[in-house]
Amino acid sequence: MTSTTATGAVHAPDHHVEAARSGWSEWRAARLASVVAPTGNLSLIETRWLDAEAPSLSADEALVGQAHTVTATVLGRRNLLTGQPERGIRLWDAASPSITNFDTVTAWEFNPEWVVSAEFTPVDADRTIPFEHIRDNGGTRDLVVPGDITFTLDSVDYTFSAFDDDGTLLLVFGDASNGGDGPDGSYEAGRFLFVHREAAEFGVAGPVVLDFNRAFVPPCGFSIHYNCPLPPRNNRFSFPVEAGEKAVVFTGGHTLY
Repeated sequence: MTSTTATGAVHAPDHHVEAARSGWSEWRAARLASVVAPTGNLSLIETRWLDAEAPSLSADEALVGQAHTVTATVLGRRNLLTGQPERGIRLWDAASPSITNFDTVTAWEFNPEWVVSAEFTPVDADRTIPFEHIRDNGGTRDLVVPGDITFTLDSVDYTFSAFDDDGTLLLVFGDASNGGDGPDGSYEAGRFLFVHREAAEFGVAGPVVLDFNRAFVPPCGFSIHYNCPLPPRNNRFSFPVEAGEKAVVFTGGHTLY
């Protein structure tokens, strides 16, 4: 059964809430471990986009002169201006200053009221929405949005857009806690949330669960070498979502910049 919470949200079925509660501590531990992994968010020290005339640099060649703690990987994207494929190299350092000075990622305690029932309605397979990215100087990149996610908070109906992140729905959202001062401020550019859905195919409509307790700081909150999508206008709350991760904390005065 579902119910309405004190926040006015449509509460998810009890078994979803209890599953979210029982797995929250394990999720927190896994998140904190993942960001300090050898190729975790804190280890990214360089993203280098290769010149179109000389795109053949290999990952092994990129490691020449690097410390033994550094790993290289290859990635690709489409050029924002030309639309042509671009190839890049990323360098990851298991002993990066961000890892050695990492303290924690702060988070709110688990709150069952922020496990919210929603509905997923598929749309045409070729539908895209322009997402502004944090390092594109106001430019946008079209991302595939397989459907609409609708839900109710404080008697207000919302329709959010989640894009296809390698087969998983990823929601990029903003709220009034973003960039706030003090212990209840969260990462200024917004947060990410994976959408829990039972259907394996995007073309199938049905219920989904938005567990905002697992909202997380995006990769660009850990390294300036990521280029994260920003919340589109329809994915923004006018009030603070006091659930999930807040911000990355370093020791010794270390900052990302």
